[in-house]
Amino acid sequence: MPTQRIYGDACTIARALDVVGERWALLIVRELLFGPQRYSDLRHALPGASSNLIADRLRELDANGVVLRRRLPPPAASWVYELTARGRRLEPVLYALGAFGSDVPVPRDAYLSATSALLYLRQSARPEHRWPVTVCGIQLEDQPFTVRSKQGRIEVRRGEPEQAVARLQTTPWGLMELISDPSRLSDADVAGDPGVFQRLFATIAG
Repeated sequence: MPTQRIYGDACTIARALDVVGERWALLIVRELLFGPQRYSDLRHALPGASSNLIADRLRELDANGVVLRRRLPPPAASWVYELTARGRRLEPVLYALGAFGSDVPVPRDAYLSATSALLYLRQSARPEHRWPVTVCGIQLEDQPFTVRSKQGRIEVRRGEPEQAVARLQTTPWGLMELISDPSRLSDADVAGDPGVFQRLFATIAG
């Protein structure tokens, strides 16, 4: 059964935490930032959470209008979870928490999800405004993503790009290593123009 608790405090911060303050709730929101996910996808992205706990959090987030559950049209016809407009309002909150946590030591043997690695790329990369619109594909293990640089910003969504000037296949930790040292791209699994990734990663301050 759901285990949601409330603070009983009138402060808006406390009321927000009544909705998303339970353990794993915000990490579920994080995993949905780039598009809908199946329950099994969320299980894979959050290996430290039990099946029942994730199910509880999803029910609570659904009841509070943060996520919704819907069935994809055929041929997929699977059930997925996605953020509502209200859930999307948590995006800058997650970025602020990420900035706050940047100087906290990484736990030993820590897991890194594909979404986490791409959130770092999205928030840290600073493509120049004069660059043309560029679409790349990044596949982290078995998860494809479309990465688009446009007007000095990075956009990320789940799924294969229809057209891409370059494609990179690696792991979440492998992506972080390439970001920290773009010269390693010469040995990476890149199709197309590797210079696109070199220029992009070079805009991230170490």
